[in-house]
Amino acid sequence: MSAARGRNTAGALRTTSLARRGGKVTRADLARPVARGATFRSWLAALPPVLAGRAVRELAAAIAAARRDGREVLLGIGAHVVKVGLSPWVVALMEEGVVTGVAMNGAGAIHDFELAATGSTSEEVGPALEDGTFGMAAETADFVNGAAADAALDGRGFGETLGRAILAERLPHRKASIAAAGARLGVPVTVHVAVGTDIVHMHPSASGAAIGEASLTDFRIFAGKVAALEGGVYLNVGSAVILPEVFLKALAIARNRLRGRPRRFTTANLDFHQLYRPLTNVVRRPTSRGGRGYQITGHHEIMLPLLFTAVRELLPKRRRW
Repeated sequence: MSAARGRNTAGALRTTSLARRGGKVTRADLARPVARGATFRSWLAALPPVLAGRAVRELAAAIAAARRDGREVLLGIGAHVVKVGLSPWVVALMEEGVVTGVAMNGAGAIHDFELAATGSTSEEVGPALEDGTFGMAAETADFVNGAAADAALDGRGFGETLGRAILAERLPHRKASIAAAGARLGVPVTVHVAVGTDIVHMHPSASGAAIGEASLTDFRIFAGKVAALEGGVYLNVGSAVILPEVFLKALAIARNRLRGRPRRFTTANLDFHQLYRPLTNVVRRPTSRGGRGYQITGHHEIMLPLLFTAVRELLPKRRRW
């Protein structure tokens, strides 16, 4: 192409003025640095209302509004939420009546028990796998598998039975247990197991029949909570497969029985990776014809205290809702 021809092409461009074009981000959207010693409320208000800064505030507002209206706020957690030390936050919000139900996978229940029993949990998988000791803690298998057996025998849910057992045995760190808090407060804590995925399934005390029966009972309890989700909030935190699938099936049951309801509610996936099933089964599909879905990327140990503190700031100080 000749130089002259290139100049002609450039000269043919249609331009506009910057003032007329405008922009998606304005001065009103800029962050406001806060002074030292500022309150959390002023710090939160100073976040830029862009992307996650907006989403965190909107999600906190939705949770607070749901509880003021007496609606459900359900929390689905993977085991990592317990492993990074967030059990006290979950227990506190259950005690305050902010969280009205907790669903966890089988690994979450295992870590919950171990924290209650010994004040510690999680092992170094690599070295333990090499020497054949991975997942071989006898107390964990006996207690968790025993809870499944008792649940199946009594017709109760896995989570409730585990929590009752932790309280009955007066385990030394039971105040840190989500399952025990559920049993103490009457807040449903459900355990959703994929057989073969948890360390306790390797032990002779594991009964597939009992585990399946106990977990199925919990699925039905959870489905009942999801059926009442109209105007409420469901949070998926740290579960990439199990709980997004469980939530979708529970919602399918509700909409089959209730002629398409619940329809208008808020969902969110909070994780340090945004993956297919949480985005599809929690954020997008359930809210495609009503409600609102959020995806917020970040580490649980930072994002959940931030979100939950924001919720507290929006609710009057009282113990139960």
